[in-house]
Amino acid sequence: MIIRPFKALRPTKDMVSKIAAKPYDVVTEEQAREVANNNPYTFYKVSRPEINYNHPVDTHDPEILKAGRKHLEWLIDNGYMFVEDKPCIYIYQQHWRDHVQTGFFATFSVDEYIENKIKKHELTRKDKEDERALHVKVVKAHTGPVFLMYKSKPEVDSLIMKHTNGAPDYDFTDETGVRHIVWVLKDDNEIQQIVEAFKEIDAFYIADGHHRAAAAVRAAIDFRNENPNYSKEEEFNYFLAAIFPHSQLKILDYNRVVKDLNGMSEEEFFKKVSEKFNVTPISGTYKPEGKHSIGMYISGRWYKLEPKLGTYDENDVIASLDVSILQNNLLAPILGIENPRTDKRIDFVGGILGIEELIRLVDSGAFKVAFAMYPTSIDDLLKVSDEGKIMPPKSTWFEPKLKSGIVVHLI
Repeated sequence: MIIRPFKALRPTKDMVSKIAAKPYDVVTEEQAREVANNNPYTFYKVSRPEINYNHPVDTHDPEILKAGRKHLEWLIDNGYMFVEDKPCIYIYQQHWRDHVQTGFFATFSVDEYIENKIKKHELTRKDKEDERALHVKVVKAHTGPVFLMYKSKPEVDSLIMKHTNGAPDYDFTDETGVRHIVWVLKDDNEIQQIVEAFKEIDAFYIADGHHRAAAAVRAAIDFRNENPNYSKEEEFNYFLAAIFPHSQLKILDYNRVVKDLNGMSEEEFFKKVSEKFNVTPISGTYKPEGKHSIGMYISGRWYKLEPKLGTYDENDVIASLDVSILQNNLLAPILGIENPRTDKRIDFVGGILGIEELIRLVDSGAFKVAFAMYPTSIDDLLKVSDEGKIMPPKSTWFEPKLKSGIVVHLI
């Protein structure tokens, strides 16, 4: 697999904590706007350029996206960000609670994505691809890193870890309590060691950021069409990502809340659920302790759901996922939620918010029932990707998230 060092556009040391921001798609426009009201340097002004306007705008309009480019130029012109003097690799370590993961920022091959050597597990939406591809073209940069992983190899992992001993170039803790540490690797020989080591790796996997990756590829194809004599050395042939060994990554639960019981009484609902699941009342709060255990919260009480034999195919990697079991045996046939991507009666709650958020949403009356899931495993994700299959929507929630604005790839 190809690892390519690059000349990052990055903040000065004293500005990194002010500029760095969450991925554009995990905050609402209102949340990004609120941050920008208190922090004029925030990278949201680049990644979500609509917040530079005081009225509703079309994020598919190139003129609107130019505000993102303008803010990037403002950060450069005022000395808050600068371009590296030579191609580097950026070792990136994140500390969150008791979890540590260490990888690096580099650029990655558009062609390896097209050839499916960079493997996916999610469908993407064309409208989101369109918007982000246009963002890449107008801003002339990859502003948000794709989150990649590789199957861990001790000799490769240690090659990265050995560069975490010296004084870091960045070390800051963000508003969510995640500590971000970056070491800029400039030595050509040490960079080449990493490049060579990854030639022995067969594939990369997208953990998070499928739309960012697809958009980078779409933009690259457009640039190629506009430059038919391209050489594959141009920056647009590579996209920005941070990559980590799979053994270090953490997937949290991705839970479901539903607004009503599809016209049924609770008694009718429980009767139907009991046909497919063993239902056990729980005293106190319940958080699933293993695969094939699902928590259900309704009318102030928790229940443990265990799928009965014959309700799913254990040999099918997709059908045996807990999110599939719940969808195929309860959400669709009982609650009438055929397409969880589009049905307004269902919502999804990332595990970062905890079981307490499910209780709050149901107790508030906004939702009737909540389902607490056991996290999808990294091994299942790899298996799905290797088989070229697609996971159900909202199957994985990776934490901690990558920050945007720590390094930017100019094209």
